[in-house]
Amino acid sequence: MNTMELIAPCHFGLEAVLKKEIIDLGYDISEVTDGRVMFIGDAEAIARINIWSRTAERVLIKVGSFHAETFDELFEGTKAIAWEDYIPKDGRFWVTKAASVKSALFSPSDIQSIMKKAMVERMKLTYPVDRFDESGEDYPVRVFIHKDIVTIGLDTTGDSLHKRGYRLLSSKAPIAENLAAALIMLTPWREDRILIDPFCGSGTFPIEAALMVANIAPGLNREFRACDWEHIVPARIWKDAYDEARESVNMDVKTDIQGYDIDDDMVRIARENARLAGVEELIHFQRRDVKDLSHPGKYGFIITNPPYGERIGEDNELAGLYDTLGERFGSLDSFSLYMITSYEGAEKSIGRKADKNRKIYNGMLQTRFYSFMGPKPPGRRQ
Repeated sequence: MNTMELIAPCHFGLEAVLKKEIIDLGYDISEVTDGRVMFIGDAEAIARINIWSRTAERVLIKVGSFHAETFDELFEGTKAIAWEDYIPKDGRFWVTKAASVKSALFSPSDIQSIMKKAMVERMKLTYPVDRFDESGEDYPVRVFIHKDIVTIGLDTTGDSLHKRGYRLLSSKAPIAENLAAALIMLTPWREDRILIDPFCGSGTFPIEAALMVANIAPGLNREFRACDWEHIVPARIWKDAYDEARESVNMDVKTDIQGYDIDDDMVRIARENARLAGVEELIHFQRRDVKDLSHPGKYGFIITNPPYGERIGEDNELAGLYDTLGERFGSLDSFSLYMITSYEGAEKSIGRKADKNRKIYNGMLQTRFYSFMGPKPPGRRQ
């Protein structure tokens, strides 16, 4: 089967997590840059990464890369790509997103317009028509220009991979599913260790943890754009990939995953989302204030996304919330605490300097992922 270079974008700061995930799925990395990981794969890889990746945002086929400082160079470079190898005569094609960093070309709308015209002109060389009706399947294109190097990808995913399909209801400021999964993967937590989220909201951290424990592929219950591209990814490949994912599920696991929230409605929503994800049996949700955070077990993990300054009213209220979290964490003397927040007083409230402090972009908001590591269990690395 022919191989190609594929591109998997991700949250800035989490490239190493995605790289490891792709390697673990059996594919070779070709390049890692800010916010994206490139790797070598085939049609099967397109299906498997879409279905199995917990941390990527989407999977793109890299169709071309070239230098361009002018719109003429952008036009000619785009026209030189063999679009007919990917897009049939009736395909609907457009540049859905254009991004530019440190480049001469910087207007997204102009980039999109020029590239669309170039694609049409190229397609006319294969299909002698004056106008394409574009009544067939969708072929969205994404372009990123960095230091005048244009990289073009054909989007095989459609809706972002963070949309697993289970979160029909959410809190006001939910954390993206793929970001939550990546943050869990940055910790040493495993299925035989306690996991508590005292600000669980719609349940994303506990649900993503439970999906990992049960080895449920995050894309198992959804479809992707390339499911309709028979000439690129045949139907049998999608069937085999979905079958592999279904056969890998293991619900016969023992784990202690808990999610708390002070809002009854959020607890109800979290339970419903867990049911939709098929992991309600693996999670205990409960209405509980952070001041009542406790657990009789030892060496557990608190992994959470507390309210930020952007999501709560008064500064004093925010400081009090983090102070309370710090007090309760201090009472759980063998636990570890991992939290993502933009609140600058986090370490002061917890009462100690974080063992690790990683910069993460949560959407456009710069946050920190703090690691306050507890003691190691006897005979364990962490």
